[in-house]
Amino acid sequence: MHNLFKIAIRNLMRYRRRTILTASLIAIGVIFVLVFVSVSGSFKNMIIGQITGSMLGDMEIHRKGYVASIDNLPLTLMMNPQQVEKAEGATNPIPEIEAYSPRIKFGGLFSNFTETTNIRLNGVYPDMEMKTLPLLTSRIIEGEKAIKKGEIIVPELLARGMKVNVGDMVVVIATNKDGSVNGKQLKVGGILQSATGPGGRDGYIHIEDAMEILRMEEQEISEIAISIHDFGKLRSVANSLNSDLSKYVNKQGKPVFEVHTWETLSPFYNIARMIDLMTLFIKIMLIAIVLISIMNVMIMAVYERIREIGTIAAIGTLPGKILSMFVIEGFSLGVLGAVVGNVIGLVIVHILDLAKISFDFGRQTGLVLSPTLQASDILVVSVIVIIVAVLGSLQPALKASKMEPITALRHV
Repeated sequence: MHNLFKIAIRNLMRYRRRTILTASLIAIGVIFVLVFVSVSGSFKNMIIGQITGSMLGDMEIHRKGYVASIDNLPLTLMMNPQQVEKAEGATNPIPEIEAYSPRIKFGGLFSNFTETTNIRLNGVYPDMEMKTLPLLTSRIIEGEKAIKKGEIIVPELLARGMKVNVGDMVVVIATNKDGSVNGKQLKVGGILQSATGPGGRDGYIHIEDAMEILRMEEQEISEIAISIHDFGKLRSVANSLNSDLSKYVNKQGKPVFEVHTWETLSPFYNIARMIDLMTLFIKIMLIAIVLISIMNVMIMAVYERIREIGTIAAIGTLPGKILSMFVIEGFSLGVLGAVVGNVIGLVIVHILDLAKISFDFGRQTGLVLSPTLQASDILVVSVIVIIVAVLGSLQPALKASKMEPITALRHV
């Protein structure tokens, strides 16, 4: 095998220009894929981090059927104290869960005493919400970066439209699940920037204020938001939590709870899937580039060395060794292109990381792109290139190994 490698390398060196051009084409494909994977992956992870870290949490627990009616924020599908205790209890044995935050979500009317409009409110425990959503405070662009009792954090669009400022007094009016109407006067404690665009109408108040507005005699919860230590374990944590909660059923034998990851709660998941699909297409393009390049150069190598093939076959070289010689040439080209592409790709990704390219997402400005490459990304791309290079050399190699020595020697 060692001798076959020496022969293959020597043959590649005989046609240096062709070898360099082919390896360069493969390397360019590898560079393009690695840079695209790193930049698109960084963009996707950053936006997911913004959504989960400032709005949703990594996953949420709801009462069964709540998410299907979430646009209406139904007060009749909230978790009662016993159900909340069971849901919170299920999170405790899972070490990957970093924090959780119970919320009361409801729709109401927001009035500055001269105008009235609709608003969606989140009643939360401030400390628990900030631990679960560590980026939430970065969205508070005016006022104290805190949620206090007796105060309301007003969404930016609503504040500008209603001409309310930090320190103003406003009234929130809501209908509880029994149909009675109640209101409470609150102080504007801050202005909240939307994470996804100018259409955001979600404000924040203290959970005790929410209970008072809704006239709750005992606390009921709309959802429990959860954050985890390692986002890569999202699915396994969700499955584990869902398994623990599935033992709780109602009188009809149906599950009481449902667990949803951010993917089923945010429309951005469709964009994330598109990014993954584009990455797959880019990898398919890389496969096509490598396959065509290797097949082209190996077909030319076989055609130019027909008499040489006939000679080594005539002196007793087995067809299998002739096959191996050409396959090893293709393998060597793949390895060379992959190594050069990986090195240059890593350098370009590092330069892009140092460049600190910034962009805006929705109302979030100045987000800095930090492209990185995982060892698994480099390994996958390298393995794909090498395997395709070997496959691309098989057809020409088979043709060379099946040549009749006499016919090959007569070739001019």
